Amino acid sequence: MNGGQFTHKTQEAILFAQDLARERGQQQIDALHLLYSLLSQEESVVLNLLQRLGADVEGLKRKTKLALERLPVIAAPQTFGQFYLTQDMAKVLDRARQEAMKMQDDFISIEHLFLSLLATETKAKEILDRAAFLQPGGGATTLEFGKLDYETFLKQLAQIRGGARITDPEPETKYQVIERYARNLTQLARQGKLDPVIGRENEIRRLMQILSRRTKNNPVLVGEAGVGKTAIVEGLAQKIVSGQVPESLKEKEIIGLDLGALVAGTKYRGEFEDRIKALLREINRAAGRYVLFIDELHTLVGAGAAEGAIDASNLLKPALARGELRAIG
Repeated sequence: MNGGQFTHKTQEAILFAQDLARERGQQQIDALHLLYSLLSQEESVVLNLLQRLGADVEGLKRKTKLALERLPVIAAPQTFGQFYLTQDMAKVLDRARQEAMKMQDDFISIEHLFLSLLATETKAKEILDRAAFLQPGGGATTLEFGKLDYETFLKQLAQIRGGARITDPEPETKYQVIERYARNLTQLARQGKLDPVIGRENEIRRLMQILSRRTKNNPVLVGEAGVGKTAIVEGLAQKIVSGQVPESLKEKEIIGLDLGALVAGTKYRGEFEDRIKALLREINRAAGRYVLFIDELHTLVGAGAAEGAIDASNLLKPALARGELRAIG
């Protein structure tokens, strides 16, 4: 691994840490600048994991900001613009490289930086060691203080990554692919967010029959746009939630693929294929729990096919043929 290879998010975090130092007239970039930068990044895997753990992110930011204000300010304005790393920051970056190597990743990502902050003795680690956790209860949210430790964070990270390695500068697009590029219709039905479906009992029953087969179990709904094909699938999701389905379907979750979101931002050859493969990996890990609903199935042909690349239909065919993917079109 080339130690100088950073993901785009890592580059953003380090540049923001430098900007923080500049704003405060501080000549040295410290681990505290990096911690505040990571806590401020939007749509990041670090923030996602902290929220999963119930950590009080805003509280951590406030404590880090107070600690930043106690750092020395440069005395000679003419030297402004020249930045140096503190010993703590150098140790954190070195440990991040080791974390990336340990995980056999080709790039240093923000999760490596955060793991390093949790493992390296610095003022930033002292703040993380005294983290507050949000504990809902009795109609109010209380704070409980505890240690935000390396092992807990690593365990949560492993669940999101699912054994995938970082091989390009934008690994976040391949984490939690289902959450990012699909709608869980069963979950929406559970929350009462789907409209009731009237007069489609025969079609829903036929869907159940086909999905319950051992082979040839991928139904396709045919009809003009607007006749209610999606409503039938939503009706099935509601039946699953209410338990009015065969035993083989009771634990299933129907996820509606958002093909537009999946294609969005894939400029270069291979990016779209990587997202589809990540989607299939996540579905495989669920061990048959997911049924993929692809609205407007015909749009799969040619979707995401850059020059010389494979389109979505050809990427999904092998998984369908092997029975690894259950789908409704």
